[in-house]
Amino acid sequence: MSIRSSSSPAAQAGFAYSQERFRELVETVLAEAKTLGASDAGAEVSEGCGLSVSVRRGSVENVERNRDKSLGISVYLGQRRGNASTSDFSPQALKDTVRAAFDIARFTAEDPVAGLPDEQDLSLDAAARPQLDLFHPWAVDAEQAAALALRCEDAAFATDRRITNSEGAAVSAQQSHFYAANTRGFGGGYASSRHSVSVAPIAGRGAGMQRDAWYSSMRDATELAAPEAVGRYAAERALSRLKARKVKTAEVPVLFENTVAAGLLGALVQATSGGALYRKASFLLDSLGQGVMAPHIDIDEDPHEVKGKGSAPFDDEGVVTRARKVVEAGVLQGYFLSSYSARKLGLRTTGHAGGSHNLRMTSRVTAPGDNLDTMLRRMGRGLLVTELMGQGVNYVTGDYSRGASGYWVENGEIAFPVHEVTIAGNLRQMFQEIVGIGTDTYTLGSKTIGSVLVARMKLAGS
Repeated sequence: MSIRSSSSPAAQAGFAYSQERFRELVETVLAEAKTLGASDAGAEVSEGCGLSVSVRRGSVENVERNRDKSLGISVYLGQRRGNASTSDFSPQALKDTVRAAFDIARFTAEDPVAGLPDEQDLSLDAAARPQLDLFHPWAVDAEQAAALALRCEDAAFATDRRITNSEGAAVSAQQSHFYAANTRGFGGGYASSRHSVSVAPIAGRGAGMQRDAWYSSMRDATELAAPEAVGRYAAERALSRLKARKVKTAEVPVLFENTVAAGLLGALVQATSGGALYRKASFLLDSLGQGVMAPHIDIDEDPHEVKGKGSAPFDDEGVVTRARKVVEAGVLQGYFLSSYSARKLGLRTTGHAGGSHNLRMTSRVTAPGDNLDTMLRRMGRGLLVTELMGQGVNYVTGDYSRGASGYWVENGEIAFPVHEVTIAGNLRQMFQEIVGIGTDTYTLGSKTIGSVLVARMKLAGS
């Protein structure tokens, strides 16, 4: 059995509502809000459905089918705002929901920056919106999904007899769609999908056991990695961690594997997002136009990448999304702002209500052959981090302290696996001391990055 996607009516019949019906529902609640006396209103209706199947040690553990729907409305009375939502789409329930939002707005204090996005920022021309190919429903049933998950887990066990146990393998097929509109002329929506295959094998026995995991996630199921490849690679990662040991406390270079390096990019997004900035809860306050990273670093954002996991023709408020340079030669070119946070800062929305879109971090000093092996040789001696634990990041000060495991590197080669250590530094300094980014790019959600070498960090060990 192979992985197949389908655009057949049967596959798309997973949705109980059509886009046209969604549009009618939204227009109904907006009209009701106006009837009650709202000065402005915005509404969104959505539906999601899917199948998730998990197996463990050759047997099916769980089969879950999910279906959810929701309609939410924001009502404005001048600069007072009220929100309400419902999962009941009956006419009376819709009226009650609008009335609830209206009443909340009546008794809410005025907020000088509350309001819908300005019309000049909205995506009003539907014909001009890019076609991003985000919807690929997967006509997989529970039996087929279980078979794929079993193939994945079986491949992990078959890799080596030292694979002694498993936390299980899983297959998930998810799809959703929505329609949103407001009283300033915006209206639009689309469908999207996300599918995955994953497994978490365990190597060794007793106190020496080590676990690792791997997965493949795509919008189009035909682009997922083969279940056997996912299983084998997860097993190899678990096996490579056997006989891990501690290392002595030191200050050394740290190479973040691509799978965890995306967290550094995420930290930059968090620190330059509107909410953190206007609350003054960021170590990068007033950093626009300033050097926030090493001068060889660029970060590009492309919300219109076809099939991209972070692609969107407009943001959660209906604001147009655009490709841009976030960081150029180390200098911050733009924040991540919604309409609300932009007004709080006296700026203009950047189209980021709902988050960032398809970020890619690169280095101008990276050569075509700078893969992980090259980055290890460049580091010479230090720690390759493949897993991070804990939430030790203070976005107000930039202080960074995380539990870590990975591999000790000597003379540019992996010497032995490492566990139970802590790495620490300050993100402001870490960003400036990035000395290289590998070509071994990996995409985690909406962030794509290679392995990242930081010149020095504190390592707390034995």
